[in-house]
Amino acid sequence: MLSVNALHCERDERVLFSDLSFTIKLGEVWQLQGANGSGKTTLLRILCGLNHDYEGDILWQGEPVRRQVEEFRAGVFYLGHSPAINKTLTPLQNLRWFCAVSGFADDAAIMAALAEQGLRGYEEVPCRHLSAGQQRRVSLARLALSPASLWILDEPFTALDRFGVAALERQVAAKARAGGAVLLTTHHQLRLDCELQRIDLDAPRETRA
Repeated sequence: MLSVNALHCERDERVLFSDLSFTIKLGEVWQLQGANGSGKTTLLRILCGLNHDYEGDILWQGEPVRRQVEEFRAGVFYLGHSPAINKTLTPLQNLRWFCAVSGFADDAAIMAALAEQGLRGYEEVPCRHLSAGQQRRVSLARLALSPASLWILDEPFTALDRFGVAALERQVAAKARAGGAVLLTTHHQLRLDCELQRIDLDAPRETRA
């Protein structure tokens, strides 16, 4: 699905990673590891097309991403550090906006996604009145509504309690079993009911993936 060949990136005259290559296939879950400052978020932003300061090749389904930008954007869902929600809106309004941008409207699916995140009864509460963990769950509810085949998640377990962590782990494993793929960063010790591949940015080049 997504192939990276000889990727090289520098920041502030410091090499973050060099000659980095790996391939993510359907049905796989990958964890990106590395110390703080090793370039994890930078790499994810490069893979999502949000950072173009790199050398090397990124292929989507065997073709360069630059030749099929729209197909690539439709196939990838990216969730960064912040919840990326409008706190003046309610969870229902935030997800209606997300669905409209994605080209569909389905309140029943939205309500089911919020219920799955333990937000039943909070659908009409402005997000500014929700806890940090609840705001994160509003953001995570978009996973169930996204048609993307590849999820790229940067520290998605932030602010979640143990029940939220377990629920997200199940959701990640289910995505892989359903034929999708997931690439994520986390300092959390993952407990997944599926095989986990790893990329370690701190490891010697020949043992990274």
